[in-house]
Amino acid sequence: MRTLVILLALLVVAGLAEEGAGRIAFASDRDGDYEIFIMDADGSNQTQLTDNTRSDQDPAWSPEGRGIAFSSDRDGDVEIFVMDSDGSNPTRLTDNTRCDWVPAWSPDGLSLAFVSNRVEDWEIFVMDAYGNNPTQLTDNTSKDYLPTWSPDGRSIAFSSTRDGDWEIFVMDAVGSNQTQLTDNNSSDQDPAWSPDGRRIAFCSDRDGDWEIFVMDAAGRNSTRLTDNTSNDYCPAWSPDGRRIAFASDRDGDWEIFVMDADGNNQTQLTDNTCFDEHPAWSPVEY
Repeated sequence: MRTLVILLALLVVAGLAEEGAGRIAFASDRDGDYEIFIMDADGSNQTQLTDNTRSDQDPAWSPEGRGIAFSSDRDGDVEIFVMDSDGSNPTRLTDNTRCDWVPAWSPDGLSLAFVSNRVEDWEIFVMDAYGNNPTQLTDNTSKDYLPTWSPDGRSIAFSSTRDGDWEIFVMDAVGSNQTQLTDNNSSDQDPAWSPDGRRIAFCSDRDGDWEIFVMDAAGRNSTRLTDNTSNDYCPAWSPDGRRIAFASDRDGDWEIFVMDADGNNQTQLTDNTCFDEHPAWSPVEY
């Protein structure tokens, strides 16, 4: 009996460790402008990583967890930067007179996809992890936005207005075979691949306000995960695929929440009178 009790206790402790594992980076304007912060997955130990008088947003963890890419206008226009995961050694990767933002790491850590208006409209580009060899992947007169890599590195999902409203598309990692996944008269944005590559979470205003949905990677079987009269957006999967972090204004300002992957157990992680947005979950190795 004593052995059984000990085993059960160990299982509970292991479960708690799993529940609290990892960290979440996010953007917050709590110091007067947007900066990058980090916290434990239960909302504790919130720590500011960047500190300047400009705007730092869109944090994206490198696959091995040692770096965080982000967007910043600290040089006058928005560029892509990378820093160590403790906020040290910020390095600018892009440098032009237009705007580059919303970085997304490839699973092998060798490339970054991002959005740029350097060709007048919003297009998806990719460059190596040092900022070299930028290559344009999309080319149209609409807006292409929010790229996210599939876990196997073969595909990139993104949002686009090319059919008149925001929809979710997917393409090969080199820009070929661009395929529309969602098709309705509302807006679908913020695609996020599940770690196993089988599902894509996204936000949609198809019910009148922004909610989090999930669908098969092929665009089928859309299921709503959140349902309230406020706005929920920017889903981010936990590394094990069991939970989804997201931003919500249900308490009057934008805060970071987390829920189970089926939409249950929605829990608020941040709580202040400022805006906390763009959650990004650290990889398992962190």
